[in-house]
Amino acid sequence: MDVAALAAALRADARRTDHRRLLVLAGDRDAGIDAAYDAVDGAEIPTAETTIVTSREGFKFDRVDPKRTQDLLGTTRGAVICDAHESFSPNVLGRLVGTVDGGGLFVLLTPPLDAWPERPGTFEASLAVPPYDIADVGGRFRERLVGTLRDHPGVAIVDVDTDTIERSGDAGDAEPTPSSPTTPPAESRAFPRAAYEACVTADQSRALHALEALEGGEAASPGGAAESSENGRDGDGEGHDGDREKRAVVVEADRGRGKSSAAGLAGASLAAGGRDVLVTAPDRRNAADVFERARELLTELDALAADDGWELRTARGGRIRFVSPTEATALPGDPDVVLVDEAAALPIRHLSAFLGASAVAFFTTVRGYEGAGRGFSVRFRGRLADADHDVADVTLADPIRYAAHDPVETWAFRALLLDARPPVDGLVADATLDSVAYRALTPDGLAADEHLLREVFGLLVLAHYRTEPNDLARLLDAPNLRVRVLEHDGHVVSVALLAREGGLDADTRRTMYEGERVRGNMLPDVFTSQLRDEAAGVPVGYRVVRIATHHAARSRGLGSMLLAKLRSEFETEADYLGVGYGATPELLSFWAANGYETVHLSTTRNATSGEYSALMLAPLSAAGRALRDRQSEWFRDRIPDVLVDQLRDADPDVVRGVLAACGGRKGERGPASGSDDGSDGDGTRPDLTDREWRVVVGAAVGPGQYATAPGAFRRLALYALVGGAGESGERAVDPGALLTAREERLLVRKVLQAQPWKTVADELDYVSTRQCMRAFGAIYESLLDRYGAGIDVVEAERARFEGE
Repeated sequence: MDVAALAAALRADARRTDHRRLLVLAGDRDAGIDAAYDAVDGAEIPTAETTIVTSREGFKFDRVDPKRTQDLLGTTRGAVICDAHESFSPNVLGRLVGTVDGGGLFVLLTPPLDAWPERPGTFEASLAVPPYDIADVGGRFRERLVGTLRDHPGVAIVDVDTDTIERSGDAGDAEPTPSSPTTPPAESRAFPRAAYEACVTADQSRALHALEALEGGEAASPGGAAESSENGRDGDGEGHDGDREKRAVVVEADRGRGKSSAAGLAGASLAAGGRDVLVTAPDRRNAADVFERARELLTELDALAADDGWELRTARGGRIRFVSPTEATALPGDPDVVLVDEAAALPIRHLSAFLGASAVAFFTTVRGYEGAGRGFSVRFRGRLADADHDVADVTLADPIRYAAHDPVETWAFRALLLDARPPVDGLVADATLDSVAYRALTPDGLAADEHLLREVFGLLVLAHYRTEPNDLARLLDAPNLRVRVLEHDGHVVSVALLAREGGLDADTRRTMYEGERVRGNMLPDVFTSQLRDEAAGVPVGYRVVRIATHHAARSRGLGSMLLAKLRSEFETEADYLGVGYGATPELLSFWAANGYETVHLSTTRNATSGEYSALMLAPLSAAGRALRDRQSEWFRDRIPDVLVDQLRDADPDVVRGVLAACGGRKGERGPASGSDDGSDGDGTRPDLTDREWRVVVGAAVGPGQYATAPGAFRRLALYALVGGAGESGERAVDPGALLTAREERLLVRKVLQAQPWKTVADELDYVSTRQCMRAFGAIYESLLDRYGAGIDVVEAERARFEGE
C-alpha cells in the first residue's frame, strides 16, 4: 500500500476539476494518523494549509478540538483530517466537509468499517437518555454512513490494518466547470465596480446586481441590467434621495455559495453612498462574513471613516450596523435598508416586522449542515406576497470554494440527508382525512427504506429550521424516540416525532431535583428542577418533539387526526402526552383544540423561535391527570406574579391563549348566594373578599379607582380569562363570551401586565387614554354581571350607585 501515491493521485484529479476528494483511512487509530501524515506529504499540501480535528494533541498541523469545529466555519483549508475514533458526531462531519478548498483532500480516520457501526462513541452515549443505557442505542446511522463511503464516487478507502486499498476514489471523467464573475457596464449598475470585482462566481455577481434594487430605484433583474437608470446613483456611486418604492430581495443558496459575502458587498456599497444599512441575523456569528466583506470593500473604496466592529461608518455619512433580531423588529434609527441573514432561522413575526422597511433583503440557506431554510418559502412567502413590496428573487447555485458537482459535497448531502425533501406537492395534494393511513415507523424500517427516510426527514426539515445532521442520527438510533406518520397513497403527508420521558428511578429524580440536568426528559426536568415537583419524573409520558403536515395538505385536520391517533395508541402505554414549543396564538389554539392544557410558560424567550415557550399536557391516566392538576394549579397561582414581572412584554394574544388553554375551573358560576367572604368556597367563583368586591364595583360603576387595589381586579381578570378566552380574532371562541378580543387584550396589558394607561391605549388603538379607561370600566361591569350576580355585597353596592 502506498498512501502517499494514492493521495497524490487523488489531489491531481481534484485540482484538475477544482473538486475535492475524500480519503478514508480505516483501522487502528495510531496507524490511521501515521497514514494521514503520509497522505498530506504525498499530496504536497502545505502544513500551514492542513487542519486536524481530534481530541488528541501533539501534531505539527493546526489542531482543532471536535467541540470547537464551529470555529472553522467560513475558513478554507487545503486538507482537513477528521479523527472519527473519538468525539465524532454527524454535526462535526457536516461542518468540516465545507471547509476544504477545491483541489483539496478531506481525510477521514475511522475504526474498521465493518466494525464501526458496533462501536458507539461519545455522541452515541449522549443518546442513551434515562432510563436507557448505551446498549439500547443503535448503530444504523454509522452503518448507513459506511454504505455511502463504499459506493460514492470520489471516495477512496484504505484499510490501514491490512495495508490494502479498497477503493481508489475514482470520480469519473468530470471536466472543470468554471463560473466566472461578471461586472455589468457602468451605465447599468449602481454599485461600484470594486464590489463586482470582489465576487467569486457569476451567481454572486447576479445576486449583487439584484440587490441594487435596494438602492431605491427600479428593481434590477438577476440576469441583467436594471429596468431603469433611476437607481439612486450613477456608475461612480454618486446618489440622491427621492421617492422610494418598497423593494424586497430574497437570496436563497446552499451553504458555501457566498450569499453572506454578497450581503456584505451590497451593504458596503449602500453605506458608501450614504445609506443607513441595518444588518440582523440570529447571532452575531452569522453576520461575521457580512461585516468582513463590507469592511474589505469599504477599505478598498477608501470610504471607511470609522470601524467600531459591529458598526462601520463611511465618509459620506452612511453606516452598516448589526442589531439583534428582537431589537431590529422596531427598525431603530429608521434605517434605509435592512439586510436579514439566515432569515429562515428567525420567527415569522420578526420577518414580518422587517417588512416595515422600504428596502429589505432576506438571505437564507436552503441546504446546510446546521439547518435548512426551505421552510422559509413555505411559512413566509405568503406574507411577503401580501406585502406592498416589489419582490425580486435570486438563487446562488455555484459553490465559491470549489466547482459545481463536487463529489464530496454530493456525498455529504447524501450521507447526512442535507438534500432530503418531502414528497412533491402533487403526490399529496389530494390527501384527506379519509384517504390517509396511520403508520408506526421503526428505526430498522427507516434505515432499510431510503425513500421513506428521505420523505420523513425532509418533512421534519421543512417544518423546523434547526433540523441538523445529529437529528438524522437521533431519528435512526435514539432509543427514546418514536416516529408516527399519516400516509397518502404511500407517501408521508404528516409526521410526528415523539420522545419517551419520565419513568425515572428515585435516585435520578433526586439528582434532578437537586439541580443535575437529565438529558432527554425535558418536561420532567422543568417540572422537577424549576417547578420543584420531585414526583413529576414518576409518570411516563410521550412528548411531541415535532409535528408537521405537508404544506400542500394543510388546513384539512390532518395534524389533529395524527394527534388523535397518537392518543389512541399510547393511552394504555403512557400516563400523558406533552409538548413544549415557542408559543404563538395560532399554535396555542391548535394544541388547546386537541386537548392539551397549559401548565407552564417560560420566562425567557426560546433561542430558536424567539417566543416564550409553553408547556402543555394531555393526560392519559389517573397519574397523568394528577400531574396535570398539580402543575395547572401551580401555574394559575404563580402566573399573575410572573406576568407583571418577567412576562410584561409577552404578546397579549399569547397570554390570552395560554390562559384559555389552562384548565381548572369547576364551573362558570356557582349558586345564587355567596359565602360570607364573597366567594363560593368551592372554586366556582372568583376568590374576592367583600372589601375587594366593593372596590371593583366602585371602579366600574362608582367613584372608586383601579389603583386602590389592583390585586382584586387581577384575580377577577384571571378568572375570566382562564379556560374561557379565545383565539386572536374579533371575539373569543365561545359565542356567548362577554368580552371581545380587544377587551381581553386590555385586561392582559393593563391588569395582568401592569402597563401604563397611555401605552395600552396606543397599542389597542383607543383614541385617548380616557376612552381606554371607560372601556376598562365597561369590561368590569360585564364581569360583575357574569361573576358577581347573586353575591350580596355586589348586589347591594351596585344598587347604591345604579339607583336600584
